[in-house]
Amino acid sequence: MNDLLVSYLPIVIFIGVALAIGVALIVAPFIVAYRNPDPEKLSAYECGFNAFDDARMKFDIRFYLVAILFIIFDLEVAFLFPWAVSFAEIGWLGFWSMMIFLGVLTIGFIYEWKKGALEWD
Repeated sequence: MNDLLVSYLPIVIFIGVALAIGVALIVAPFIVAYRNPDPEKLSAYECGFNAFDDARMKFDIRFYLVAILFIIFDLEVAFLFPWAVSFAEIGWLGFWSMMIFLGVLTIGFIYEWKKGALEWD
């Protein structure tokens, strides 16, 4: 039983160090923080001017379309590199599965294009 507990000792030490660092990072701002900020420090910062609208306003759909466009190209690049490296070993099945994947991404890109996400007015 003693050998079993000794094998868990590194995990206990790791958790203890993590808790100590976490507590230190939570407590440190209360100890070293400047307690008398000026009005400029307390003012809202949004691109150099105060907020002029409600934070709960609806976003334009183009923001979401740009995010989808980023995901399309990000996923494409993330999957193309390993596919290109192992292209010789995966054969025709791997080739056609990647062509189907790229086809689905192309359909998503065409959808983005038709919705006008590439034209920012």
